[in-house]
Amino acid sequence: MKPSFPEQIGEQLTRKLASSSSRRGVLGRVGTAMVAGGVFPLLPVQRARAAAGSAAPRPADVTTLSDFERRAQSSDPTKCNYWRHCAIDGVLCGCCGGGIHTCPPGTQPSPVSWIGTCRNPDDGRSYVIAYRDCCGRTTCTTSSDCECNTADREMPIYRPQTSNDIIWCFGTTSAAYHCSTAAIVGQAE
Repeated sequence: MKPSFPEQIGEQLTRKLASSSSRRGVLGRVGTAMVAGGVFPLLPVQRARAAAGSAAPRPADVTTLSDFERRAQSSDPTKCNYWRHCAIDGVLCGCCGGGIHTCPPGTQPSPVSWIGTCRNPDDGRSYVIAYRDCCGRTTCTTSSDCECNTADREMPIYRPQTSNDIIWCFGTTSAAYHCSTAAIVGQAE
């Protein structure tokens, strides 16, 4: 019985492939294709979301803003309603000789922190903020304007990395709390 036309073409292609390549070469190409297939999703690609992120941010819908976000300001970091202080609990280091992200002299920053996501009213974007306690001296005594407890969207204590109710002086030479800082970690997505 004579093979059909498609079978003849298939046989010819198979014989040509067999005569021009070795088993080892075919296995090498198959292996390369498998590795390339696994690496392909990791390649940098301009995504539509990234392009949209570079456009001007849309103003937030007032109904979705928290009470803190509606009152937040961006001009005075020594006030509790400064936008980065949305989840802070403690005395602001900016009122105690330090800065918004620096500890005052004679204190040391805790190696651990809690986090919050705060919306900047100037650009409408949300940022991840790391709140870090400065330790080593007694609590800074200052005006009540610098003692803040703004637990905007605070998580319960079972998620300690987002709780502001813990003294975070773990890993320092002294467990004495002095004040708290609020450093931007990056933009939230």
